Amino acid sequence: MTPIATVVDTISSRWLSRWPSRWLSRVARPAAPWCMAATLGLLGAMPALAQNQPAAPEVPVALVAPRAVGQGLVLEGSLQAVRQSTLSAQASGRIAQLQVKAGDRVRAGQVLALIDDRVTQAGVSQAQAQVAQSDAQLANAQANYGRTKDLFAKGFVSQSALDVAESQFKAAQAGTRAAVAGQTQSQLAQGFTRLTAPYDGWVLSTQAEAGDLAMPGTPVLTVYAPQPMRAVVHVPASRQPLVAKATAIEVRLPDGRWVAPVARTALPAADPVSQTVEWRLDLAADTSAGLVPGQQVQVRFVAGQAQRLTVPAQAVFRRGEMTAVYVARTAPAAQGAAAPAPGFVLRAVRLGAASNGADGAANYEVLAGLAGNEQVALDPIRAGLAGARPLALGAANAPAPAPVAAPPAPVPAKP
Repeated sequence: MTPIATVVDTISSRWLSRWPSRWLSRVARPAAPWCMAATLGLLGAMPALAQNQPAAPEVPVALVAPRAVGQGLVLEGSLQAVRQSTLSAQASGRIAQLQVKAGDRVRAGQVLALIDDRVTQAGVSQAQAQVAQSDAQLANAQANYGRTKDLFAKGFVSQSALDVAESQFKAAQAGTRAAVAGQTQSQLAQGFTRLTAPYDGWVLSTQAEAGDLAMPGTPVLTVYAPQPMRAVVHVPASRQPLVAKATAIEVRLPDGRWVAPVARTALPAADPVSQTVEWRLDLAADTSAGLVPGQQVQVRFVAGQAQRLTVPAQAVFRRGEMTAVYVARTAPAAQGAAAPAPGFVLRAVRLGAASNGADGAANYEVLAGLAGNEQVALDPIRAGLAGARPLALGAANAPAPAPVAAPPAPVPAKP
């Protein structure tokens, strides 16, 4: 007895058991032909229902094999102005005026901030007075030396008197030079109360405001020149040998352009904390026009080609932090064991950098999780469906067989 017939017989038995026997003779006998016809029709439709069930999906696969990929490294970096200066005060005092703000354009020599200069101004006045005093002393010593020299020539004074007058004259000359040097020093100290722009550029940021106390070495503001610019990238020390052999270096600007630097410099030491080596890539003026410091860039180091296992990008399945592929289950069964049904197994993988193959398709380098000659599903969504089977290699474009029409269900005969 078929499963459908069993179900029909069970339902009929339970339904008939609820009716009294006197009603069965009146209801069951006239309805018996109709019930039999309906049962036969349902049993006849079973083959058609079975044939209308959706077939197991067949998923095209690709072979994991070594391919020639470019050896290189792509890292994130940032733009930096070659000329960027943090201006600090060279004199102590309150900031009287801050004449610029972040984003202002400045010219070379422009006064950016003023520090209270009353103390330095008093020093300048004192130095000027000392210069005047030394000049008067020098004039007196010079006149005394001239008179003593004349009297010595006439024999009115001794040699010792002439020597004293000469020494006083030379001391006055030295005092005058010292006073002039002190005046120059006080004037320089007076100039230290004014912060000026070292070159044409822009104000990047301000670290102080008017009224703050300025001390020697304390940053007040930062300026930079818009040209030239450079890209700065920190290369892991473990990848430094590969980067050092790079035959080409390219920088991807924020607008998407890839440009080659005009000069490159690698610092001779690694950072002891991050274990990275800083690379500075100078950009040409025409390619870096309009860029500002701090923008993110990508730096690509190219170092030839090598044979690496790759997997098509369309076969990669990502969910959260998991990266996996569906591997075709084609391994032979052990001796004496039943052969496994064809299907797919989800396997986690670790991938490297992306590259384009000879046909222009994107591929990922396989670092771990796959071996050569394994087959991966090119449609991971369909490969995850129940009953999915791998399609033979090269049969992805084969025409699908025509569907077989289901036989019509029998029509129950009228009583």
